[in-house]
Amino acid sequence: MHPRITHQKAAVTTRATAVLAAGCTGLLLVLTGCGSPSAADAPSSAASGSGAKNGDTPPEAQTLGGTARVPVPRGAGSRVPYDFNGDGHRDLVIDDLVKAPKDSHGDDAGIGVVYGSDDRPLDPAARQLLSARANAAKSGDTLPAAFDAESACDLDRDGFTDLIVSTDPPYNGIGAPPVPLQILFGSPRGLTGKAVTVRIPQQARFGNEWPEQPVCGDFDGDGKADLAVTASAGQVTFLHGPFARTGAPRSAELLPDGGPYLYAPEPRADTDGDGYDDLVAAARPHAPGRPGKGTLLLGSAKGPAGPGSTYAFDAEDVPTAPLRTTGTTRTALLNHGDYDADRKPDTVVRTYRGEHQDLIALYTAGNTDRPVLTFSTALFLP
Repeated sequence: MHPRITHQKAAVTTRATAVLAAGCTGLLLVLTGCGSPSAADAPSSAASGSGAKNGDTPPEAQTLGGTARVPVPRGAGSRVPYDFNGDGHRDLVIDDLVKAPKDSHGDDAGIGVVYGSDDRPLDPAARQLLSARANAAKSGDTLPAAFDAESACDLDRDGFTDLIVSTDPPYNGIGAPPVPLQILFGSPRGLTGKAVTVRIPQQARFGNEWPEQPVCGDFDGDGKADLAVTASAGQVTFLHGPFARTGAPRSAELLPDGGPYLYAPEPRADTDGDGYDDLVAAARPHAPGRPGKGTLLLGSAKGPAGPGSTYAFDAEDVPTAPLRTTGTTRTALLNHGDYDADRKPDTVVRTYRGEHQDLIALYTAGNTDRPVLTFSTALFLP
């Protein structure tokens, strides 16, 4: 892996967003990797029938089998966040997919996307694998090896959420490095085709550090999604939206205050309710659910350039997905959000053991005893 992005890819920290549409809160979906340790390691199809178990499965839950792919539902555009196909249902993005049992040293498979649907709140059969080979833009004649999800928003205002990814273009160490960020645009069929490189004008760059850590937000309050990206010497590259399909922002500029790591505030991007999204600059990486400190940069008509104040990320106790396995497991918080349309924040976590076993689980607001949906990223294995 390119040394520039090692801090972005902790072995287990994934950036993901998921949604469940209203209803079906009693549904439990069990896929590959949710049964015994041997089943979790194997890339076989899901268990089926009433005998399939997964941790503390509620007795009234329905166990569904089969993970054959189905077409991504076609949408006409929406304002729902993380809705890449514009059908009004939020979708799930997952990095760091599990590897096949015999693939201990292989490259990452890519980025997994699971789409929402009318029939189910989140349908793992309607899934997509994004990879550098199939979806990344070349740097000259070279395809990147890395292809990692970073942030998502509707950058071109067409009603389909777009995905910002980080890559590792070749660099000889002389002068300013190339821009490693690319955009995959959403469409009625979801995230398809080739990405384009984010175009950062020279006047909006500073120094010889990699521009990275993209954060989406309407920082200038004009109703259009913008991007904030790191620059050298603790500055921020502010890219005004909307973006063209070439990857070019409407305009761009440097802002003086920032840091090597940029994040959106939690749980709301607009911390003071003034109509401008805010930004957090930090000196160290921050993992969701972990305590941390940074500087809050208030949004304004000029972007996230307001006077900074100390900002604290709160520590959280998160539930552990019921992964049946032997040995030590770890759990990472993936995201909070209203996935079942009840206007209350739900919780998505990922429990894993090494690189071969994992379980993603969604817990509705106020419920940390049993997930309403679980599945393994092994479903993306060939």
